[in-house]
Amino acid sequence: MRIQTVLVCLYFYLVFPENIIGLWWAVGSPLVMDTNSICRKSRRLAGKQQEICQNEKEIVAEVARGAQLAILECQFQFRLRKWNCTTARRSFAKVLRRDTRETAFVYAVTAAGVTYAVTQACSMGRLLQCTCDNNIPELTTDSSYRNKISDIITDGKFEWGGCGDNVEFGYLKSTEFMDARRKKRRGDITTLIQLHNNEAGRTAVMLYMRIDCKCHGLSGSCTLKTCWRKMPIFRDVGYRLKEKFDGSAKVIGSNDGKTLIPEGNTIKPPSREDLIYSEKSPDFCKRSKRVGSLGTKGRYCNPNSMSVGGCDLMCCGRGFSKEQITVTENCMCQFKWCCEVKCKTCVTEKTVYQCL
Repeated sequence: MRIQTVLVCLYFYLVFPENIIGLWWAVGSPLVMDTNSICRKSRRLAGKQQEICQNEKEIVAEVARGAQLAILECQFQFRLRKWNCTTARRSFAKVLRRDTRETAFVYAVTAAGVTYAVTQACSMGRLLQCTCDNNIPELTTDSSYRNKISDIITDGKFEWGGCGDNVEFGYLKSTEFMDARRKKRRGDITTLIQLHNNEAGRTAVMLYMRIDCKCHGLSGSCTLKTCWRKMPIFRDVGYRLKEKFDGSAKVIGSNDGKTLIPEGNTIKPPSREDLIYSEKSPDFCKRSKRVGSLGTKGRYCNPNSMSVGGCDLMCCGRGFSKEQITVTENCMCQFKWCCEVKCKTCVTEKTVYQCL
């Protein structure tokens, strides 16, 4: 299934979860990534979403780019798991129908991807409505950290400058686009869970901004540093969210229907960085149209691993086969000045293991 089609399907599910049955209108369309087409098809847009579609179509393009970034990261983080964030037809959308740990990750990484893409577009000058962020960071409540920054600035050796990433703008647009419609349905446990996981994704970007610096001075001396805020590498965001997936908390609705509480009395309430879910995940071992599982038959595995990706777990006890395959790849690459890389083509035999 084309990645562009999946992006639009993901977009419609994230914005209109109640309209899941009508997701597949875009299958086969060459216009699925066209901003005008997305907004024109989205007749049920309301509030901020409609306003963004009408007045900030360049933001919608970055939303789509962020969704693509999110799907690729999801596939990397889950490449060794039974559910590998597949974008196969009739699978992805059905998996997202349930409030499972997998769905929690998809929502979180998508919100993070949208935040990341919009913020990056700001820094690169693609969006006229935002500028670089040149403010001193306020991302920590640690007063000693802020005092340390002030001390460095006042000694004449350090100053804020450059083009800092305006993550606050990316955070705002991600919130407006992904949360706006759901805020009207807060009494629904699914809505509460999705809003929480959206926020966890944005938090994984916003709370982990890093500082980049450039030295100035004669002969490479660093008599003065110019520093600015940069977003974390998105792969690090993915790793952070994957850790939260592994430690995600199962929740239930409170009696008043306005909040979520842990299912067990001994479990601490989840923080804004944690992922939450309310339904047990399918085992994904066997093909099931009902839950969108493609099963693990034919998946590659590692017979020497006893953890995720190992044949025992991946193949669900069914066993695995061993075969030799021919692999063609670049090898013996050399860098030629300037600026070319030349490689030879090597053909090798490789042993692979596949689940039965």
